[in-house]
Amino acid sequence: MTKRILSTICLWTFIGALLWRFSNPGAVVLVGVIGMLTLREFYKFQTSAGRAPFAKLGMIFGTLITVAPWLEARYGWQSDRLMALAVILFSIRILGEREANRRASSLSSTLFGLAYVAVTLQYLVRILTPHGGDTISAEGRMLLCLWIVVVAKMCDTGALLTGLALGRHKMAPDISPKKTWEGAVGGVLTSVLVGTVFAWFSRNQTGVCLSLSKAALIAVPVAVVSIVSDLIESILKREADIKDSGSSIPGIGGIFDLSDSILLAAPVGFFLLGIK
Repeated sequence: MTKRILSTICLWTFIGALLWRFSNPGAVVLVGVIGMLTLREFYKFQTSAGRAPFAKLGMIFGTLITVAPWLEARYGWQSDRLMALAVILFSIRILGEREANRRASSLSSTLFGLAYVAVTLQYLVRILTPHGGDTISAEGRMLLCLWIVVVAKMCDTGALLTGLALGRHKMAPDISPKKTWEGAVGGVLTSVLVGTVFAWFSRNQTGVCLSLSKAALIAVPVAVVSIVSDLIESILKREADIKDSGSSIPGIGGIFDLSDSILLAAPVGFFLLGIK
């Protein structure tokens, strides 16, 4: 627990310094790097499960897909064809680079990684990307993006602490034995509280996009899907017979263990905030 707390403090300190120094471009790079490393660990799961995904090229495609909205807005780069190109390219590759009994699983695992990790994280970049005629500042966009991340991660923290103190009823014993319904409720309530406080402190930058009532209301579904997202990673790890996605972060695990709860929270937060 001590390692986890220290790692969390160091991570948020680093993220805060990066955002303060480089603002939205720094945030986009950070999301891209997290997406790339998460895909790396995702493909490791798939390889351990015997599916042989195209990991290296998948990571390249994934990173481009994640940061595509920023590249398109800044450089006019047509990015809407990336996923289709990936489907075509990997479909061709399985014919000559995979055994007959592994072709379908190789293709599906590679593309599922792009959809589950790269496409979902892309919604954070969509929030960070300014547009002509914006009614919200670049700083406001960064705070909205950060709000989603904080709400998702604080649900995880709240669920852990509440579960340790009050947890009695197992939520999904065959997936994640330590998770309880009491912990889940505590996590959601923690997200609502933290999300509302965050909205109050950032009200001058986010304006009507994140009023206090809206923040409290939206925090509930964002927190709920963050729990689902965490369970999905547990399913992937169990199938691959891997305890942690890696050892990059002491006390937490790998990058996937850090980003898991954000994956589904990103598109849900984007849609409910109503950001263009």
